[in-house]
Amino acid sequence: MLVDQARRGGEESESVAQANPPIQQRVGFQTPTIKQRMAETWKQVKKHKAGYLFLAPFMVLFIVFTVGPVLTAIYLSFTYFNVLQPPNWIGLTNYRLLFLEDDIFLKSLHVTVVFAILTGPVGFLLSFIMAWLINQVKVRLLYVVAFYAPSLSGIGMAQIMRIFFANDRYGYLNNLLIRWGILDEPFPWLADIDTMLGVVIAVQLWMSMGPGFLSFLAGLQQIDESLYEAGKVDGVRNRLQELWFITLPLVRPQLVFGAVMAVVSAFSMFDISVGLVGFPSPQYAAHSIMAHLYDYAFLRFEMGYASAVSVVMFLMMFLLSSMFRRMLSTRGEW
Repeated sequence: MLVDQARRGGEESESVAQANPPIQQRVGFQTPTIKQRMAETWKQVKKHKAGYLFLAPFMVLFIVFTVGPVLTAIYLSFTYFNVLQPPNWIGLTNYRLLFLEDDIFLKSLHVTVVFAILTGPVGFLLSFIMAWLINQVKVRLLYVVAFYAPSLSGIGMAQIMRIFFANDRYGYLNNLLIRWGILDEPFPWLADIDTMLGVVIAVQLWMSMGPGFLSFLAGLQQIDESLYEAGKVDGVRNRLQELWFITLPLVRPQLVFGAVMAVVSAFSMFDISVGLVGFPSPQYAAHSIMAHLYDYAFLRFEMGYASAVSVVMFLMMFLLSSMFRRMLSTRGEW
């Protein structure tokens, strides 16, 4: 009896399936094969060959200088390569040594994460706030130069700040604190392991007004003033409401770009740290992943191990950048 019921149920389901075929069959749609897709792609390329010819120089340079090095680094991370001899395949040995036996790498990972958490979001917010405030004034050039110039100087600004935070009484900060009676003797800001990372973070924040700051300012200047007038008609009463309901949605692409640049800048910490506290820093208190990479790549010439460090850093930057893009993008843009 159960078999007869199952048989009747199967016949009914077949009749229902025949009466209601899938949507692809009803509209006469068939999934194209790989060969058909390649043929259609080649047809589109020939149709728009002028555009692809203009795009070709960039694609060649992008593949040679970006895609090629990334793939090469991934391959070398699984090898022992000392530059003088051909790469020798060793599998996951570099990654095992990196996470299980390299205490300095783990220290640099902690320093880099702390540095990125403090300088990334804070630098991003400072860049946008300063761009928004500067956009309110009529004469912007002087302010733009004043905030953007430190990001161009790089190691030069680090040397200037090194004088400001110098460990003796000739350092500007120590001199002022001693004059005001706050300190009795000079404090070693750049030698004390508890303060050197804070000094590097402070200098990096001062120098964070870079490409993200300019992109924010450019995006703000492109907003049509009539939108703010329309917002006032619709009930927008103050600057903060204009910022939240009108400005931020219109500069979302610049926000995404600024977030990605903030992540890249945070994980590229090297020049400022070396200029302020030396290389390596005392007890590796300000030793970043980039400094660890430089150590193994250009001082020890262990390119396989250095490639493993670079792959780990690349994955961290890629995941954080993707997360910020997802957070700042609207549905359908991601």
